[in-house]
Amino acid sequence: MSDIKTIGVAGCGTMGSGIAIVAARAGFRTIVYDTRQDALDRARKQTEGFFAKSVQRGKLTEQQVEGIMRNLIGTTELADMAGCDLIIDAVFEDLRVKHDLFGKLNEICPAHTIFASNTSTLSITEIAAGSHRDDHFVGMHFCLPAQLMKLVEMSPGINTSEETFKKAWAACEAMGQRPVKTKDNPGFILNYFLVPYNNDAIRLVEAGVASPADIDLAIKEGLGYPMGPLELLDLIGLDTQLLLCEALHGVTHEPRAACPPLVKRMIAAGHLGRKSGRGFYTYKDNAMFGG
Repeated sequence: MSDIKTIGVAGCGTMGSGIAIVAARAGFRTIVYDTRQDALDRARKQTEGFFAKSVQRGKLTEQQVEGIMRNLIGTTELADMAGCDLIIDAVFEDLRVKHDLFGKLNEICPAHTIFASNTSTLSITEIAAGSHRDDHFVGMHFCLPAQLMKLVEMSPGINTSEETFKKAWAACEAMGQRPVKTKDNPGFILNYFLVPYNNDAIRLVEAGVASPADIDLAIKEGLGYPMGPLELLDLIGLDTQLLLCEALHGVTHEPRAACPPLVKRMIAAGHLGRKSGRGFYTYKDNAMFGG
């Protein structure tokens, strides 16, 4: 049984909000930090909508949801994370940003607090080096959308203590997730395959081979995937895909991991995916159109 009682999540974008839902739903006191109050407000509204659907489907009662939402606290003050036993970062895939975050958290948090990163491409050991407590640092990569997907890739850094890894593993299981242990390797398991795969789908669109809708339909019907690659990219965000490509290609130099030019053009046009209302598809009130 995990002795972790309070979980912090730094960053309340799509992934951070999902991780917070997972933690709060499992009964943990959950503190979500973001620098912007409007981002916190938007994430809370989306979380309320998610749980409203859970009530409609009979998975939770209204009383249970009320308890979960009381346990879910948003803040723009990093100092409010001081009481956390485990803090998971869900901020940009940028080593400097993560070092700055964990350096500040190290000064705020007590010695027992475990730091974790949801990074999908960066080295856990390199991120941990900026935390000043690399023995209390572990990789915890949740799958998108975290509130629906059970898998978590757990990666120890070179200096991660066995005790830290065991505690983080137990917390992951207590959240109702299914952890797998991976080496601190670029992309771990999933993104080693997924980033190049998504880029290949983008290149098919670039080359005019087929429309996004037809590519997605072929993948879903032919391979049995629940979501096509272009749908998934719109959910992830094209800006996030760019960061993933830059991080993975920067360490592997794998040609298929290099970001296709179309992604940068879409970002320049403001077509980021669901978050902006348009990506490979267009969206209105979260409904998807076209392709």
